[in-house]
Amino acid sequence: MTYLEIEQSDQRNAAVTGGIAIIIMALASAFSYGLVLESLVIQDDMNATFQNILSSNGLFTAGILGWLIILICDIVVAWSFYIFLKPLHKNLSLLASWLRLTYAGILGVAILNLVIVIILANSTGSFFSTNDLPVLANVFLEAFKMIWSIGLIIFGGHLMMVGYLTFRSKNIPKPISILLLIASFAYMIIHVCYTFLPQLNAFTSVLEVVLTIPMVLGELGFGIWLLFKGGKVPLVRDAGFTKKQMNIQ
Repeated sequence: MTYLEIEQSDQRNAAVTGGIAIIIMALASAFSYGLVLESLVIQDDMNATFQNILSSNGLFTAGILGWLIILICDIVVAWSFYIFLKPLHKNLSLLASWLRLTYAGILGVAILNLVIVIILANSTGSFFSTNDLPVLANVFLEAFKMIWSIGLIIFGGHLMMVGYLTFRSKNIPKPISILLLIASFAYMIIHVCYTFLPQLNAFTSVLEVVLTIPMVLGELGFGIWLLFKGGKVPLVRDAGFTKKQMNIQ
């Protein structure tokens, strides 16, 4: 087997691995965020939220497991994207990978807050006051959202690099690249607002609803394409890239 055949085989393996990881991540996110947090956390009612967690302890714990699956998948995707996109631009694909790994690290810190919440829910009757537990749980739930939101700003930067690289390839459909780029700006704008401009939360919530489709379809669409098409033929750079511009090493 020649070097080029080995490289293409590595690309195909990375594409399939990344595509599967993205799909698993989407399903886990739909469960852990869409089902668990959205159903159990009641906005501006910490007592009701804590009672929901107490009565659905197993569901909340399963949600945490889902977040851990998401974290593992993010690490896998960071590696697979680097291998797959490296022929387009080694340095930018490495940067994209490090941005995703940085996001994964921040997500890991955020998940620890959910672990503390479940510990508090299991501490009923211990040295904590019954009145204090909902307040403490709410603090850690807010910490989870804040830390995760900061991570998603960096995640937006990762998608920007991936969107740029895929856009400069002849093989990858342009609609996928455009969705990735739109999603990257959406993540960064929305979560900068959530994190640093809380007075604009009402506007940011509307903006998030409007941009949800490209945010979801961008990476998910790329993942599906990777699974079925990625790496079957060598990536070809757009003619606009010269060897000097690409800085291939």
